[in-house]
Amino acid sequence: MAEFDVYVTRRIPEAGLEVLRRELGGFSINSLDRALSRAELIENCRGRDGVLCLLTDRFDREVLTAMASRCRVISNCAAGTDNIAVDDAAAMGIAVTNTPGVLTETTADLAWALLLAAARRIGEAERFVRAGRFVGWDPMLMLGTDVHSKTLGIVGAGRIGAAVGRRASGFSMRILYCDERPSAELDAMGAERCGLDDLLARADFVSLHVPLTGKTRRMINRDRIARMKSGAVLVNTSRGQVVDEAALADALRGGHLAAAGLDVYEEEPKIHPALLPLENVVLAPHIGSASRETRERMAVMAADNLAAVLKGRHTLNLVRPAAGAPGAL
Repeated sequence: MAEFDVYVTRRIPEAGLEVLRRELGGFSINSLDRALSRAELIENCRGRDGVLCLLTDRFDREVLTAMASRCRVISNCAAGTDNIAVDDAAAMGIAVTNTPGVLTETTADLAWALLLAAARRIGEAERFVRAGRFVGWDPMLMLGTDVHSKTLGIVGAGRIGAAVGRRASGFSMRILYCDERPSAELDAMGAERCGLDDLLARADFVSLHVPLTGKTRRMINRDRIARMKSGAVLVNTSRGQVVDEAALADALRGGHLAAAGLDVYEEEPKIHPALLPLENVVLAPHIGSASRETRERMAVMAADNLAAVLKGRHTLNLVRPAAGAPGAL
């Protein structure tokens, strides 16, 4: 018999589920191959000791209130926690954990894949070939832009931003970065810290790596896109709401920006209709951490976090402990 009543909001890699079986004796799980609706989330999470969730699950005050009488922990299988009202959860006695660090390198790989694909028109070129339009080498066919020796601007110099910077050194790029705090790692590479508007005006490639907060929501708005260097490429693997997609589409369609690579969207999974017909934007379905190895590590970490809180063990990945718990503010 399970020691705790735990709910998993969607199937995760088996290695994470095995941790729950071993540590807690079992769990209940969403059997549907989709995210739960708000009503379904409330119904299934009410009365649980703990919940292991994904970034598609929105835990606002109403959902948390329905869970608060018993729930002790929400373990988010993601690095970001903008899907959870963390302060409200803590005040209701619910600890929140996440999976930082484990997805850093994989997400940085994906940011670079988008950057290269956008710069060299890979998506457009593949569609061209599949449509049977390739009839032979042409000196003017699919001319993109060089990446090597250009200037990369990194907005957000945390783990993933720094990892993107490390990869830039192999392309002999100059690196600019914008962050509230200096990055020792990027500084050691010879990167230059500067303000956001300065970075946008000088960078040939801009890669976004900021969490979603009140400050960063629509940080890349119409005015800031207009300040970007003509012919620049924008890459976003952070959160879709950081970018004004309508303004981005206008800049891509009008030629002010050469290209963009997006893995996240303002109203995900909906894509802004103005982006869909554009050949100069690479659109990925939020796969930043989507390697088998990384998703397995995330699942194991999320399960370990949940079990640690329920069993009263030290938890490395507490975003916010429950009010009154050890380490709570």
